[in-house]
Amino acid sequence: MTDELMTIRAMCDAFDVTPRTLRFYESKELLFPIREGQKRLFTKTDRARLKLILRGKRFGFGLEEIRQLLDLYYVGDQQHTQLSRTYDIARERLADLERQREELDDAISDLKEQLKWGEQMLASAASSKKAAE
Repeated sequence: MTDELMTIRAMCDAFDVTPRTLRFYESKELLFPIREGQKRLFTKTDRARLKLILRGKRFGFGLEEIRQLLDLYYVGDQQHTQLSRTYDIARERLADLERQREELDDAISDLKEQLKWGEQMLASAASSKKAAE
């Protein structure tokens, strides 16, 4: 194995993924390892693509969306189309995440209020019970 090629095990160790994950990404045409019989050898390009796939997943991009963005690398315009489209999608995703965070903040606030009410009701019930005893 040269410095340029990595085995599936080396890829798993380097990126903290499972062999199943790599095979899945290969089946979805996101990675294109060199096949030597049953052996898969991953190139520097595969490593760069995997890094982008994992980053995209972390940000909530779908696999088909990631595949389309990765394919734009080959448009031949020095990645302008790829960068522009990625930027647009990332801005949309950021807006979605911020909206979700606001919704979560509201839900957390509402739940805290309900818990305070519940504590008051329990305290009231406990003091009524003691008074009755």
